[in-house]
Amino acid sequence: MEILYTIAPIFVIILLGWLAKRWGFIPVEFFAPANRLVFYLAIPAIIFRSISRAKLRQEFDLMTLSITLLAVLTVFLLAWGVAAMVQVKHRALLGTFVQTTSHGNLGYIGLAVAFYALGEEGLVKASIFAGFIMILQNILAVFILQFYSSRPNVKGNTPTMLLKIIGNPVIVASMAGMLVSATGTPIPRILDQSLQILAGMSLPLALLIIGASLSFHLVRDRIFPVLGSAVLKLIAMPAVGYAGFLMAGTPVQQCLPALILLAAPTATICYVMAKEIDGDIDFAAAAISVNTLLSALSYMLWLHIAR
Repeated sequence: MEILYTIAPIFVIILLGWLAKRWGFIPVEFFAPANRLVFYLAIPAIIFRSISRAKLRQEFDLMTLSITLLAVLTVFLLAWGVAAMVQVKHRALLGTFVQTTSHGNLGYIGLAVAFYALGEEGLVKASIFAGFIMILQNILAVFILQFYSSRPNVKGNTPTMLLKIIGNPVIVASMAGMLVSATGTPIPRILDQSLQILAGMSLPLALLIIGASLSFHLVRDRIFPVLGSAVLKLIAMPAVGYAGFLMAGTPVQQCLPALILLAAPTATICYVMAKEIDGDIDFAAAAISVNTLLSALSYMLWLHIAR
């Protein structure tokens, strides 16, 4: 029951965001600027503040991080193998299928679950892991979308895409926080309290935005590949990571933040990347919606198994 009480409120807020948009309680025009506010300011604020205040040498775990990154890469290759065996008319669908199986929503859902399930300590560890995972999954997403693209201008645009990855505000905030923590640089009290206020709105607003972005009308015609994406993302990826943690003898409390990130549903940015890099935006929207909904159940499963 404790796990239910932890996970259920998170998805109640997501549901509230969906209902608010459906009922017109919050204008559609609100969500685009709100998303920019969360992505560029609020989420980076909570990540930077959490990591910079932590003792990095104690919190950083190379073994757990390595297993986590290996799990992401393993499922990416598995999904790519599945895509290679499927013959479809639109190649863009294959690239987007692989992307949605290996690109998790770490900033909005993964960190929220880590914080509400594990507290501040869990958030710190998850934030450190998230920076490295985001770099890997963004590089993999750019590669696979370009690989299946039929547009020459997309295939030759790798440097620009990589620059966007490096400039991701969540990655920048994570790395900056690690630098401050490692060097012991003190943060002025006024700045710290300002970051605390800004960080306070990040997770609730992020969950509302996730709910508002859900769209299920595209699912029916893509139900089987969407469910395939869900199985790989919500079951296979955390399963590979958990098996690796068990073989390495990693204590549960040490690997649980990483497991929560591995179990995160498909990232909403998959839609944006599919649109920019010649992917299948309809499939991306369907996979994001279904995976987000099903992650309420898969999170309870994995937290129960791990504990």
